Amino acid sequence: MKERAGRVENKVAIVTGAGSTPGPGVGTGKAISVVLAREGAKVLLVDIHPDRAEQTQRMIEDEGGKAKVFRADVTRSDDCKAMVEAAVDTFGTLDILVNNLGLASFGNVVDLSEEEWQRAFDINARTVFLASKHAIPVMARKGSGAIVNLSSSSAVRAGGTVAYSAAKAGVIAMTTDMAFFHGRQGIRVNAVIPGMINTPIAMSVLAAGPQTDYVNRLRAESNMLGTQGDAWDIAWATLFLASDEARWITGVALPVDAGQMKLGPLTMFNRLREIPAPKG
Repeated sequence: MKERAGRVENKVAIVTGAGSTPGPGVGTGKAISVVLAREGAKVLLVDIHPDRAEQTQRMIEDEGGKAKVFRADVTRSDDCKAMVEAAVDTFGTLDILVNNLGLASFGNVVDLSEEEWQRAFDINARTVFLASKHAIPVMARKGSGAIVNLSSSSAVRAGGTVAYSAAKAGVIAMTTDMAFFHGRQGIRVNAVIPGMINTPIAMSVLAAGPQTDYVNRLRAESNMLGTQGDAWDIAWATLFLASDEARWITGVALPVDAGQMKLGPLTMFNRLREIPAPKG
């Protein structure tokens, strides 16, 4: 029997934010990079913290995959241009771009500073704009490519993160617009909308103790499956959208949230009120 090739065999991918925030678990950038490499892609691991990306590289290379670390601040156009050039110089081309970078900011329009508003847009939306700006011409010249942008369920749900929510909603809008303008160049553009997944950066806002367990139970019960997802769930969805299996899918914002966004408020309220709050 002929051995089955990987789902992105011999493809070249860039993943931004490819390192993982220190802490238990795995971040989305690391998980996406590892899954793409496992399925045959050569991956340029882009991060402003190269030491974090090097951990991802070691994991990939220990499994026999190919990856290279590239330090870049993807809020800067010159760095994004250099990032794309590095992928082409190192691996020969560019087939896949995963715009993974994101950082939450808390506050409403009254409380949030103008600086925090701008920072949220720089990290969550500007990075998608600049990375895509420099990647698309390379893909267009060869007549094929796939871009996957990571948004958030906060883009379509209230949660006290006005700047983050607005920026991630902008990512969905950019996804639709890029899919329209570049589809005839053979480039597909889709987004993934993660739900309440368990990652180091998500858990970093919670102190260890009964409150952490309580919040994790709330997060798990706020969807249809009653479990928490993790970065690997996001990685498998990203792999599918980046692969030729999704060759006729573009302009889509795919929720990976165990049905959370489909639950009505009464259903969610009845489930959550059954969980006793910690004492003290």
